[in-house]
Amino acid sequence: HLQFGATADPQLQQFIEIESQKQRFQQLVHQMTEVCWEKCMDKPGPKLDSRTEACFVNCVERFIDTSQFILNRLEQTQRSRGSFSETMSD
Repeated sequence: HLQFGATADPQLQQFIEIESQKQRFQQLVHQMTEVCWEKCMDKPGPKLDSRTEACFVNCVERFIDTSQFILNRLEQTQRSRGSFSETMSD
């Protein structure tokens, strides 16, 4: 996370934040593809059979659920630490 002084251009800050989000999303998709491919793909063929397709769908859904759960937990932890540090500085 890049931090800028009060004089930084808000449009530049927003652009950098959006680009950072895009990069994190691309990393997540790459990681998900790698995990699900290893888990579900026995031997590549001309088309997916129904079992492999179902495995991919399930894998992607579980990956998204897990990622969302972790993100929510991190946000909760950050909020509780933020309020804790504010009360400590009072």
